[in-house]
Formats: sequence, structure tokens, C-alpha cells
Amino acid sequence: MEDLNLYVPNVHFEKIPIKFLESSQNYQRNLSRQHIAKAVQDFDLYQINPVKVSRRDGSNYVFDGQHTIEIIAEKSGSRDTPVWCMIYDDLSYQHEADIFANQQKHVKSLSPLEIFQANVEARNNTQLIIKDLVESYGMTIDKRRAPGTITAISTLESIYTKFGYHILDQVLGLCIATWQGELGSFSANILNGIAKVIVVYGDKLNEEIFKERLGSLPIKQLVRTAKERCPGCMGYAEVMVLTYNGKRKSTGKRLNLQKLHQKERTYFSGVDEQINDDYYDDSAFEDDESQSYERATSYPASEGNSESELGEELILPFTENSFTL
Repeated sequence: MEDLNLYVPNVHFEKIPIKFLESSQNYQRNLSRQHIAKAVQDFDLYQINPVKVSRRDGSNYVFDGQHTIEIIAEKSGSRDTPVWCMIYDDLSYQHEADIFANQQKHVKSLSPLEIFQANVEARNNTQLIIKDLVESYGMTIDKRRAPGTITAISTLESIYTKFGYHILDQVLGLCIATWQGELGSFSANILNGIAKVIVVYGDKLNEEIFKERLGSLPIKQLVRTAKERCPGCMGYAEVMVLTYNGKRKSTGKRLNLQKLHQKERTYFSGVDEQINDDYYDDSAFEDDESQSYERATSYPASEGNSESELGEELILPFTENSFTL
């Protein structure tokens, strides 16, 4: 009969104070203070895993769990705090390094949808609110791109977290009303671009004009023109503003393109500074706007574009840096 113990690591568990653990081996990565600070802020006792330790030459060498022990030390305020350790007594330095290098080789990461669904099952407020909001528009959240579904799950969470419920609600409502649920209209960059326009221009944005003008711009043309202008959601926001403005020369109803690039401005959820648009000189943008508007509205329709051009996989992620104003 086969010895099933061949598939069980020869280890034992001990509680060891952090001060007696070594984690300075050359194969270890540098500590991320930002990661430690964030984990301390969101500290959850039930998320702590045992630390893997190689006991050799009278010392306890951590080869998996370096950040874990630093998070616990930071949170507890003491390196006397013990942690559960999974002790290996038969590893060489080279074997430790090999385990460290390959420990994630066959680990399957959770997808955004799997994380979202697990949070819904856990009854976590953020995901429940987003799910209810999406479903209130007759939409669903799924990983498969199909009519009536939104696959840009991380983007929904990011907009909600950064700008709040009402902005996300406005983004979804405006997107649906503009493109009537067209496949590809719920990509990360389009949703982020709409959010950016809403946050930057506030009450000055006329939603009826937005829906009328952007609704006449096919999604594939929007994607192509946005990629020509600027990477990520900024290119999409610029094309939205240019198409919204059209060929109007009157500054009264135009959205000031320069406002998208004001680096010193900081926006908070539900709070927007009131800035006098007359202060900004639009003259430097007039020729550029005119040419870009022509490109955005005159591209011949192309049936040869692959669907992946509109997918979230090829779109730059919605990060704080990409949305810094």
C-alpha cells in the first residue's frame, strides 16, 4: 500500500517571537513599507497565515512570510509578539531559495469577478451596493462580454471607492443612455473617461448634449481616436470633451479641455471646487480641438477591428496616478 505520508511535508508548528526570526537572506525581496502600512490599516487576525521557517545552524530563517511578521510587529508594537511558524528542519540555503523563487508557480490568482462574488457572499457593503446599483439598470456583472453585462469589475469598485455612489450612478446612467448598452461601451477606459468628465466639469456638463453628441460617435471610432491622443482614460476623456464641444466657438457652453490637465486640483467624493473658466486661455487648444473633432467624427466605420480592442484586458488599469488631476 502506498505511503500517503510521502505527500505530507515533514514539519512541525511552533509559536516563535518575531525577534527570534531571521529574514535577511539574499534571496528575500526588499520590504515594502507601503504594503506593510496598508495591511496594518486593514489588519484582520483571520487573514494571518503561518510563516514558513527553515531551522538550520541554530537560527530560524523565514523563507515565506517576511511581510507577515513585519505587519504583526508593526500592529502589535513589539517584536516580542509570537507568530505561528511552520518549521522545516531539513532544508539547505539553496533549497530555501528555490522554494522562495517557485512558491507562486502553480498558484492560481483570484480573478476580479471571483473576489467580487466572494465579497458579495460575505455581505460586504461596497460590493453589495455596486451589485444592486448595476442591477437597478437591468445590467449584470460577469466576466463574459455579452449584451447587458459589465466586465470592468475593478473599475466599478475604483470609481465607487474614489468618488462615491452618486458619481458611479451618474456614470452608469450616462453610459447606458448614450450608447444604449452597445457591446464595448462598458470598457474600463470608457467608464473612467466618463467619470473623469463628470468629476472635472460637475454641473457645467449638460447630459443631454453629452448623450446626443457622443451617442452619434461609434464606440470603435471613440477607441481609435482616444488611442491617438493619450494613453489610458485621459485619451477617452479628451475625445468625449472634444465631441461634446463640437465646432462651437462660444465659450459659454464649451467644456474647457485644459481643466482635464490641471495637476494641482484635488477632487473628493461629492466635493468639487468652483473655478472660473474665464481664467483659462483656450486659444492654445482651439486648432487642436478642431482637428481632433474632425478625426473623431469622420473616421470610416471599420468592421475589421477585433473585439479585444474594446476589452478591459488591453486597457490601462484605473490607478490613482492615471486619474490624478
